[in-house]
Amino acid sequence: MTKGRDVNTGQFIKGNRFWEARSSHGAKPKFAKAGELWSACREYFEWVEANPLYEDKLVIFQGTATHEPVAKMRAMTIQGLCIFLDINFDTWVEWRKTRSDLSDVIARVEAIIRDQKFSGAAADLLNANIIARDLGLVDHRKQDGELTVKDERAPDEIAAAIAGKLAGLTTGEGKE
Repeated sequence: MTKGRDVNTGQFIKGNRFWEARSSHGAKPKFAKAGELWSACREYFEWVEANPLYEDKLVIFQGTATHEPVAKMRAMTIQGLCIFLDINFDTWVEWRKTRSDLSDVIARVEAIIRDQKFSGAAADLLNANIIARDLGLVDHRKQDGELTVKDERAPDEIAAAIAGKLAGLTTGEGKE
């Protein structure tokens, strides 16, 4: 019989720690090395470039109308990359936090995707409004100055008017 097993039953002897001899525990990582992840991400980049989106354009030439497919840039996304890699988005986020062995590749990939979207929007190849929102780019305008409100009523009249409006809001009345 095998070492660590009962000769009569073939079962492992109590206290056997054979499982510790295993070279790894749990499922094998999808990408054990940074190079493997980088290669897969490059495949995604190549796929995005080779598979543009198509817009149907009506073209009229010498009185003849035809529909022509026009290639449009496909925006790279982390979600699209995750689908391509066959991983969950949460897995990508977790790797970003916990897989120091993949951190350089993850940072580089995210920078490439951000740059592709930004450059595409800047060149008017992608919808700038959608990309700006996705990248968290916001146009802030600061207003400075004073606002003066004049009301000829006495302070107690103003307080009563405000209280009446608030009471109407809680009862559902007072809606205009």
